[in-house]
Amino acid sequence: MYATQALTHLVPLAEELDKNKVTPGVLGFIVFAALAVGVWLLMKSMNRHMGRVDFEEAPETPEASGDAEGVGAGAPGSAGSAKRM
Repeated sequence: MYATQALTHLVPLAEELDKNKVTPGVLGFIVFAALAVGVWLLMKSMNRHMGRVDFEEAPETPEASGDAEGVGAGAPGSAGSAKRM
């Protein structure tokens, strides 16, 4: 009994819709679904390609780690120093 009452209340609301109003409709859904499938396929392909990457990080050399001798603004060979003329 409740379902029939709900339908009788919803039918007048459906008739009030403007038939000249533009809506996405079926074509909009198809385009949206195609874009979603395309993004899913791209992400799947990206994961496959990232899995094939063989990256080995080079071990850090002691010279690049920064010794206590070479630390300082005026030390020759430090990364931040530059000769001024």
